[in-house]
Order: sequence, then C-alpha cells, then structure tokens
Amino acid sequence: MRARRIALLIVAIAALLAVVSLASDVGTLGNKLAAFAWSAWFAAAALAVLNYVVRWVRWQLYLQRRKIAVPAGSSAQIFVAGFALAVTPGKVGELVKAYLLRTLHGVPITASAPVVVAERVSDLVALLVLAVAGVAIYGVAVNVVIASAVVVGAGLVVLAWPRLAHGVINLVTRPRRLRGLHDRLMHIYDGLADLTRPTVLLWSTAIGAAAWMCECIGFWLVLRGFVGTDVPLGLATLIYAATTIAGALSFLPGGLGGTEGAMTLLLVQTHHGVDNDTAIAAAILTRLATLWLSVVLGVIALAIVRRRGGRTEIPGEEPAIDVPPAV
Repeated sequence: MRARRIALLIVAIAALLAVVSLASDVGTLGNKLAAFAWSAWFAAAALAVLNYVVRWVRWQLYLQRRKIAVPAGSSAQIFVAGFALAVTPGKVGELVKAYLLRTLHGVPITASAPVVVAERVSDLVALLVLAVAGVAIYGVAVNVVIASAVVVGAGLVVLAWPRLAHGVINLVTRPRRLRGLHDRLMHIYDGLADLTRPTVLLWSTAIGAAAWMCECIGFWLVLRGFVGTDVPLGLATLIYAATTIAGALSFLPGGLGGTEGAMTLLLVQTHHGVDNDTAIAAAILTRLATLWLSVVLGVIALAIVRRRGGRTEIPGEEPAIDVPPAV
C-alpha cells in the first residue's frame, strides 16, 4: 500500500502543479493569495465540515434502512475514515468503509457495500439538481450538465430495471475468473436497488443537496475573499456543482486536474470580474478547504480505527482482524 500512497501523492502534486502552471504570472498569483481574506477560507472549511456532518446523517439513515446496527461513535469514525481514500477514481476507495464495518462489527460486505455506492449515486443526483437549477437561471455550463444528466440518468435506469441490471451482471461475470462474484454482485445490486427506490432517493437526494450546498456557499465565500470579485451565489453554486460532477465522472483520482481546470475556465468565462490568476487561486483554495481537508480528516480517523482494531483491512487483502464468534 505504500507504493499506492506514494503514487497518489505524486499524482496529487502533479495535478496541483498543472493547475498552478496555468497562471500567466506565478508572481501575480502569489500576490493574489497574499491579499486574500483568509477568514473566508476558514469559513469555507467550516462549511465543508458541516457537509460531512449532514452526509453522515444520511449514512446513518442508510445503515438503519439496511438494518445494520453500529454504535454512532464507531459509525462516525468509519464514515470519516473513508475520506482517506477519497483521492481515487470515482471515490471507489471509500468502499474501505464496507471492509471496516466487516472488520470491526462483523457486517457482511454484501450488506454494507450498497450503502457506500448509494452515497455516490445520491451525491451525483443532488449535485445535478443544484447544477440544473443554476443552468436554468444563468445558462452556462449547459453541455457539462446535459452530459452529466445523461450518464446519471442511464445509471438510474439500470438500477430501476432489474432485468437489465441482472443481464449486465451476468455478462460481466461470464468469464471463468469472475464467476465467483456473480452471487455477491446480485446481492449487492438487490441492496442498492432498495436504497435507490424513488422514495428513498427523494429524501437522500434532499439531504445530499443540503450537504453539497454548504460547500457551494464555501466556494462563493472563497471568491468573495478576493478583492474585486463579483460572482453571485447562484452562479457559484452552478460552477461548483457542475465541475464536481465532471471531476467525479472523469474517474480521475479525486477529479484532480479536471475539476480545478474546469472551475478555472468557467470562472473566467462568466466575466464577473474574475481574472485568470484569481480563478486559479480560488480553485486551489477551494479544493484545499474541501477535498484535501476531507483527506486529512480521513487519515486521522483511519489512524484511530487502526488503533482500535489493529491493522486496518484494505480492499483486496484478507481480513486483518478475526471477528469474535459472539459478533
């Protein structure tokens, strides 16, 4: 795992350098950061933490729906620990939460994995709702939002159509090496289908929209921290939601590079007093207050979980902790 972590760190640094290199004048970028009102960044970070709290409430409701009983404290640690692997394509690394639930509480992975996937589904739908509302008002980023809506809509159709979903699973597990996954994937799909029923998807999307709106407001506050910027909250919401969706669907690790680049481009194109250097600085500061803050908190939570149960289990490895028979 050390090699993987080093690789992810290299990718993260390279992406950050790529974003910075977009600046026409690194010195000017430094001046922008020097004149920035840092209270806005701390406010954005606080709103990001509120985002995590609201999403944890949804996580708890999902666990209750799946009849998975876990103490609230342990559940919170596991939930935050998943952020440590957020810098993975499509955040698939957050499936470590399912392994932690099995390791610490004996919860079968096939029972908890649908919860992790359902989180990503409702996040995408919630961000799409915020983006569509912005497009209706401002009429920018239309192509990005339409493409995202098509992809998300296609995924929801598969989830809502059991025959189609079963056909996809049968096709994927047809090779001999993958046949052993067939029953597990069927079980996971059944759980995911339950968590994406219209009524469940409605309240989970509402919670997700409230959570992600916190980070949209944080992005808007970061922009206001630069002298001379005049970006309406609605437009900031549209840009943040659209670029976050684009980064997620790009399957780049954490959307690195793609999210920041799209955010910079949209900010400059909207012509609300945001120049190239300000846009780049805003993108960097926003990602520090959202993505990288979550990774830092995740690493801390993961360390706590490791201390509780020994070596933390990582996807692809055998269980590190024997579950007591009583559990």
